[in-house]
Formats: sequence, C-alpha cells, structure tokens
Amino acid sequence: MGTAGDLDLERYFERIGYDGDRSATTATLNAIAAHHARSIPFENLDPFLGTPNRLDLGSLQRKLVESRRGGYCFEQNLLLRAVLLELGFEVTALAARVLWGSTSTDVINPRSHMLLLVDVEGDRRIIDVGFGGMTLDTTLRLETNTVQDTPLEPFRLLDLRGDYLLEALVGDEWRPIYRFDLTPQHPVDYEAPNWYLSTWPGSHFVTGLLAARVAEGRRYALNGTRFTVHPLGGESVRLELTSADELRKCLESEFLIDTSGLRGLDEAFHRLP
Repeated sequence: MGTAGDLDLERYFERIGYDGDRSATTATLNAIAAHHARSIPFENLDPFLGTPNRLDLGSLQRKLVESRRGGYCFEQNLLLRAVLLELGFEVTALAARVLWGSTSTDVINPRSHMLLLVDVEGDRRIIDVGFGGMTLDTTLRLETNTVQDTPLEPFRLLDLRGDYLLEALVGDEWRPIYRFDLTPQHPVDYEAPNWYLSTWPGSHFVTGLLAARVAEGRRYALNGTRFTVHPLGGESVRLELTSADELRKCLESEFLIDTSGLRGLDEAFHRLP
C-alpha cells in the first residue's frame, strides 16, 4: 500500500492551499479537513473511463496531488490518513455501510465506504473527505444524540443498535448517510471493495459519472450530465450539460479537475444517460 516515503507532504499542502499550523491539534485537523474538501474533489472518472482505481500511496500522490485529480472515498481518505499519521495524529481507519438514498436505516449494505477516527486532545473525532455530495469539511465529535453544526449542514450521530448512524439535516429533513462501528480497518481491507466498485460492470462508479466539491457556503454536484449548485439556505440551481466540451469546462472550472490526461472522455460523454 506504499510507505511514508511515497508521501510528499509539502506538495500535498500546496495542493490544498494550506500553510497553517501542523501540530496534532483539533484546530489543525479541522483546518486540513476544510482545505482538503474544498481543493480535492470527489470524482470517479477513472472507473467511468475503464481504469480501475489504485490505492497504493504512490499512485494516490501522483493522481490526487501531482495530476490535480480527485477520487472517491478510499483514495481520498487513504491519502488523508497518510498525511495525518505523518503529522503525528492517532488515526484509526473505519468502514461504513452506505444508507444515502435509502428510505430505511435497517438496510444492510456492504461496507463500501471508508472514514477515519482521530483521537486528538482527549477527544475522538470523525473525519471524512470522501463522501461525494455530503462530504464533511470539518470533523465531528464521536458523540451521539447531539446536533453538530458545520460550515454547511448540521450533522448528528445516533446509536443504531450498537452502530453509529450519521445523519445530515437537508432542508427540514434528517437524512441517513451511513452506519459504522469502531472495528479498525487496515489498508488491505479496502482492496477488495475498491476493485469491486471500480471494475464491476454494474457498479454505479463504472456506469455513471459523478463529481462533487465543497466550496464556501455551497456544494457542487455532477451526476451524469446534470450539474447542480446547492447554496447554503438557498434554492438549488441545475444545469444540463449538452456537450463534451461543456463537461470538460465544468470539470475544470467548478471541480478543479485537470482533464488534460483523460483519454476517451469526449467519446464517453455520449453514453451518459
């Protein structure tokens, strides 16, 4: 999975535009979460174009940092894990069952999502820069039944029969995002779900195009050819992209993705629903 030698910390901080304190504190953790989420977008362009995602640290450094691309949960949070460990944080990798879009919290989906638990300054906090349209741009205390404000939506953790249930207040409705427990995961534990999600012909990461990014006071989302801006407390604005050129411009300007190395994107645009 790569070693700390594959991580260029200076280039990472340059990539996310962070030049603040690097001590292992809650303030540093929250600042890195915000800068990362606003600079490195969620996206699945490689699986959509037929290239499986690689999770070794060298590949993550080249793709997300040097090539100014984004990635999905395993890529984002494995890179962040390496950064936090290098800075001296105590980090535990976790796995979650995605509930976003489900009508019931009783659904038992595979553990197909990665998040991080950080012990810092006598506190335990969740950090997750890789959940697409509901990516956190700060951290949450590992504390149930408490509404926690963030720069965007309020979030809360509930006790779900021994699991933690993460929910967000979207509009006037609490919506489930995922459920997880505190069983530690190792980088190798993500290899099988990553291969499945990035190569299985029925995976929505293979069949569809997704991108998301957090910005100050808003979220950007791309689902197929539909681009949406979700301003905090305002009405969402939707735009239908009608050409591959419009798609490239949207990916570059709104999601900060360098598309110059993406072969086949123009042709793939025409198979989007």
